[in-house]
Amino acid sequence: MPVIVSPGTSGALGSLPSAVRPTPRARATVLLLALLAVLIPPLAAASPSAAAARAASAASNVESVNPFIGTTGSSDTEYGGMLPSTAPPFAMTRWSPMTRDNRVGRLPYHFGDPKITGFIGTHQPAIWMGDSGYVAGMPGVGPVRTAEADRGLPYSHGDERSAPDRYTVDMHPAPGQTLRAELTATSRVGVLRLTYPRNTETNFVVQATRSGITGNVHIDPAGQEISGYNPDRQDGNLGPFKAPGFKGYFVARFDTAFAGYGTAAGATRYDGQADRTDQDVVGYVRFPAGTVTVTVRIATSFISADQARANLDNEVPDGQGFDATAASTRAAWADKLDRVHIQGATADQLAIFYTAMFHALQYPSEMSEHGRYYSAYDDKVHNGVSYTGYSLWDTFRAENAFLTLFAPERVDDMATSMLQDYQQGGWLPLWKNITETNIMEGTNADSIIAEDIAKGFHGFDLDLAYRAVRKDAMTPPDDDTTLWYGDRQQGTPVEARAGLTTYLKNGWVAADHTAEAGTRTLDYSYEDWAVAQVAKATGNTADAAYFSNRSANYKKQYNAATGFMQARNLDGSWADGAWTEGDQWVYTNDVLHDVPGLIALKGGDASYSDWLDGYFAGGHNNQTNEPSHHVPYLYDYAGRPWRTQQLVRRIAGSNYHNAPDGLSGNEDCGQMSAWYLFSAMGFYPVNPASGQYVVGSPFFDKVTLDLPGTSRPLVISSPNAPSSPYVQALSLNGRAITEPFLRHEDLTGGGELDFTMNTAPQAWSATTTPPPPSVDLALDRPVRMINGNPAANWGKPTENAVDGDPSTMAQSTGSTPWSLQVDLGATTTLGRAVVNPDWENYPVSYDVEVSTGGTDWTTVASEASSGGTTGCAEHGVTTCGQIHTYTFAPTRARYVRLSVNSWVSARTGAPADGYGWALREFEVYAPTAAGRGETGTSVGRR
Repeated sequence: MPVIVSPGTSGALGSLPSAVRPTPRARATVLLLALLAVLIPPLAAASPSAAAARAASAASNVESVNPFIGTTGSSDTEYGGMLPSTAPPFAMTRWSPMTRDNRVGRLPYHFGDPKITGFIGTHQPAIWMGDSGYVAGMPGVGPVRTAEADRGLPYSHGDERSAPDRYTVDMHPAPGQTLRAELTATSRVGVLRLTYPRNTETNFVVQATRSGITGNVHIDPAGQEISGYNPDRQDGNLGPFKAPGFKGYFVARFDTAFAGYGTAAGATRYDGQADRTDQDVVGYVRFPAGTVTVTVRIATSFISADQARANLDNEVPDGQGFDATAASTRAAWADKLDRVHIQGATADQLAIFYTAMFHALQYPSEMSEHGRYYSAYDDKVHNGVSYTGYSLWDTFRAENAFLTLFAPERVDDMATSMLQDYQQGGWLPLWKNITETNIMEGTNADSIIAEDIAKGFHGFDLDLAYRAVRKDAMTPPDDDTTLWYGDRQQGTPVEARAGLTTYLKNGWVAADHTAEAGTRTLDYSYEDWAVAQVAKATGNTADAAYFSNRSANYKKQYNAATGFMQARNLDGSWADGAWTEGDQWVYTNDVLHDVPGLIALKGGDASYSDWLDGYFAGGHNNQTNEPSHHVPYLYDYAGRPWRTQQLVRRIAGSNYHNAPDGLSGNEDCGQMSAWYLFSAMGFYPVNPASGQYVVGSPFFDKVTLDLPGTSRPLVISSPNAPSSPYVQALSLNGRAITEPFLRHEDLTGGGELDFTMNTAPQAWSATTTPPPPSVDLALDRPVRMINGNPAANWGKPTENAVDGDPSTMAQSTGSTPWSLQVDLGATTTLGRAVVNPDWENYPVSYDVEVSTGGTDWTTVASEASSGGTTGCAEHGVTTCGQIHTYTFAPTRARYVRLSVNSWVSARTGAPADGYGWALREFEVYAPTAAGRGETGTSVGRR
């Protein structure tokens, strides 16, 4: 059945329980029978086709998808940024309920909104991008309400169901009335089946544009159609290509004759008028008395209204019903999702995994329409296949790698689409949303093309591809020496590698000449390596050597005196900041193509591993943003793979849940989900352009992958993995794997990938002896705040203090010193505690107390002045919060309390008004775990 979600739904990955809940794999023949069962009415209820349809429905992993995951969060913008939308994989237009106007930084649906104002055909690829050429429709009862502010209908989450193939909601125009809307879609056509309350006046509104945007609606009563266009591109202010001819066209065709019609501009109606070109323009129809059920099909196009009509006739022709369309969309999703069979996962874990697939397989989206496409680069229509929604700064990391495995049939066309953009616009795309937006930095298409070639995709023009990536690497953008090229700066040409002029001269982008220069230098070094691989593959050996040598430029940005990567000015002096959505801690790890070279700069395996321990313990890793995604896998290169295995589990458990707020950060066109999918399977593409994967810790007992285009399945077997996160041994088809790396062909070749798992850190692929087991007894235990108000609405609930993830925090909304109490669940012997506060707002004086019954308390450690100087300078302060470890005599207790007496802000030296001190982690260990615990913390470390 479709997923039904209420606000209380939960289910973190957490401890990954070992209960087995296998999902049978559906076969293509069964899916075909299911589709036929809908298209051809069964002769009898017990006919074989009907039975097969029910069997296919029960078998498909589509049932595990929860489209509400990522539809809300602790912030209006910093959450998953997803929709409970319906459409097939890679659809040109996704259809979603609409609860608010969408714009840059705001999606059309949010789980917390109380009313539905429409059903929108949207092309908005991500929350921080704008929509283009959208169209919305809304049923109504009683008087026609054309203004969006007037037409919203209340609903509750108990009234809605969502699945990849359909969305259903019961809205309530008045007490005792129910208006049901069912929504499904093909790539370019949305289908609404409406059931109105009986004995009411019924109508339907189609909104083409909003205030400030001039569009058109045209009503054809004889054809029972409303058509029109919307020229709005909400990102139209960005990038040099203004696409003056762009329009999002639509044709809405009804199965019910009109009893009346009209047009409107906002709330002003023009009854009986069939055509209007205006701002905030609307077309509406009334239905005959007694009408209860209406189906409307709304086709979209970037080419013309005639093309929209052709898309409608092609994808949902007259006579094809709602259920048949939904079955076709369901079959398209089943073809992908049923290629993965999981054993050893809970229902929540299955929902997280298959919803991640649902998200990742939406991007990039189709822009071509049955062999033709509109190009906003040259404002012309071309023959061919095209895609948009290329968030390449995000998706080059793992999303493209996921597509090479699960959608290989599209990879060549996706590469060709980027090359067409190069031919029509002069450059490969950076962030294409209909056309170039110049958002983010780096020419990350270089990496994707290199990755595609490395993985054997040669169905695009390789020589053209090399010319394109070479231009990226050798040609500065226009006005490179005079423009700053800041984030979302308007009036600029294509950004390409901004600052390339100084990069070519000195080996770094000058921070006093170009924005985000620190990040650019590191990314250009990696992209040079990718260009070298394309040069090598196309026979340009001299260029390959040149770019390979140039890829070492990252070393020129390493400041040996501080141990950090640091931006440089044109004269070579060190500069502050200049990072893209990160800091020096994150970007010191941004050497995807030469991790051994980075480790050498940091003093070798042991030194770098210790530095990484401080990085994670200090809360610098930020899973909500992409530059951190590869970092937990870097321990594999430094000989401490058990740390990778441990951290991957913790990060997944803290950032992915089966709930509306179940994504900690923006999905960013599939990258957030791609990280989870790879990590759950047990490997991740740290350097995607290499075709290599780095081994982590598989989450489940067994995952069977029936990858498209492969001759045999890949069976990833890892018995007891849910409760045993550490790899003891690994083999591929009986051959021992002794290093933590796999090749792409290891996966696509199929066979048996066998993990032996253990509950304790193991020596497999390690260069140093793993530590003895050290279990944080407070991890995920019941916890409560004393003398404070939990800042749950700020995304800082009390549970964050014991979630094992230092990148999250617990805080209070009041400035009174608050304390923390943890119930360990049973009386046990304790000997060590770790207090890891925020650097800025931190406790100064506190006690660590223990109790067996929760009433009589014994102080086992005290702190009078916890502040220190380590790591403070980077924040512009002298003294700041520090991690402290306290070892005490073995003590029996069930409850542990961090009792705080005073706190300060590092910026002012006094408590701040309006909020309290913040705690990253509070950990408790048994006395046998001497020295550092699993978090790698030590006294005073930042």
